[in-house]
Amino acid sequence: MNRCDRIDRKKSLEYHRSGKGGKIEIISTKPSETIEDLSLAYSPGVACPSIEIQENPDMAYEYTLKSNLVAVISNGTAVLGLGNIGALASKPVMEGKALLFKKFAEIDSIDIEVNEEDPDKFIEHVKAISISFGGINLEDIKAPECFYIEDRLKKETDIPVMHDDQHGTAIITSAGLLNALELTNRKIEDIRIVIVGVGAAGIASARLYKSLGAKNIIMVDSKGVINSRRTNLNELKKEFIVETELNTLKDALNGADMLLGLSRGNTVSKEMVKSMANNPILFTLANPTPEIDPNIVKEVRSDAIIATGRSDFANQVNNVLAFPFIFRGALDVRATHITEKMKLSAVKALSDLAKEEVPIEIKEMYNRDLKFSKDYIIPTPFDKRLLKYVSSAIAKSAMEEGVARIKIDIDEYKEKLDNIYKI
Repeated sequence: MNRCDRIDRKKSLEYHRSGKGGKIEIISTKPSETIEDLSLAYSPGVACPSIEIQENPDMAYEYTLKSNLVAVISNGTAVLGLGNIGALASKPVMEGKALLFKKFAEIDSIDIEVNEEDPDKFIEHVKAISISFGGINLEDIKAPECFYIEDRLKKETDIPVMHDDQHGTAIITSAGLLNALELTNRKIEDIRIVIVGVGAAGIASARLYKSLGAKNIIMVDSKGVINSRRTNLNELKKEFIVETELNTLKDALNGADMLLGLSRGNTVSKEMVKSMANNPILFTLANPTPEIDPNIVKEVRSDAIIATGRSDFANQVNNVLAFPFIFRGALDVRATHITEKMKLSAVKALSDLAKEEVPIEIKEMYNRDLKFSKDYIIPTPFDKRLLKYVSSAIAKSAMEEGVARIKIDIDEYKEKLDNIYKI
């Protein structure tokens, strides 16, 4: 089943075709009604900011859209649940990502589809246009190439670059994991984590969990546990080799505290869940069908804490909880990079927000009495406070780490986010 099977195909196609085709447009932000307006907007007046930028490239943040512009860039090799559908077919998805940037964080965003699967050529294309943007959101690029592409672009450009498929999931599940552990009085260094699915999100999540203090992580791919007896592992998987007698997912889950599922639907059985430790944490994120249905989990483990990628269950792991607000904060201090500490600051902000009193309008939207509990370990996507919590945390961290081009007053910035960016 692909994602198109879950919805009304006719309604979806009409939504995208109606009016102007697509989901985004470009509008002017300056007057253009008079001869003088046009002479300032283009020739001859436009020469003045161009000369200023030539003399000082940072002035592009003052005189152009660069300060609020993110490129959503993909080659279409790993799109949603659709796989390698090609660059052009990925365009509706990338337009959708651009729409989310605008909707949730007032960031202007342009989708760019690059018809190139060779990683080095793709990197050169993106590098060549990177000066136009304040940040780059890489999207839906297959592993392992996505790691190489992101690493090189981070080193070879001077703006924030983030592959959201990796880091968005890692950040949100980290926040949920910390809160689940707090609710069950455990520490991350003491638990066994099993990650099934050793792709971009799985590897990024494992790395971030280690940064948080995790010491016992078992990675499982389609051939079993990544252990020292495995052969023909790629370099990325070799990073997670462990000395263990465990071979299968069933072996790994016996006594495990947490499962992070990033694989395929219906790959986890009732028996596997029964064998897990007390208060098991199951983040079953395969979409549209989780590794095991939450209702089945509840039949055998009333003590479980469950999250999925779906909106019809509690604790939805949705990347929109992170990426708009990470880029918002990074843009507003003109950051040169998104660092590990910045990602950890986003984890803490999401974790903290879930413990705050939930506004009544959010409770009414979800028709539930949302409060910090097993059924509410991460905020909901429509919580307007995400902008202030996460963006200010990112901006503060960027300044502390010395990757911000400008300094801002964080208290004033929080007030600005409250009052200016209306969602």
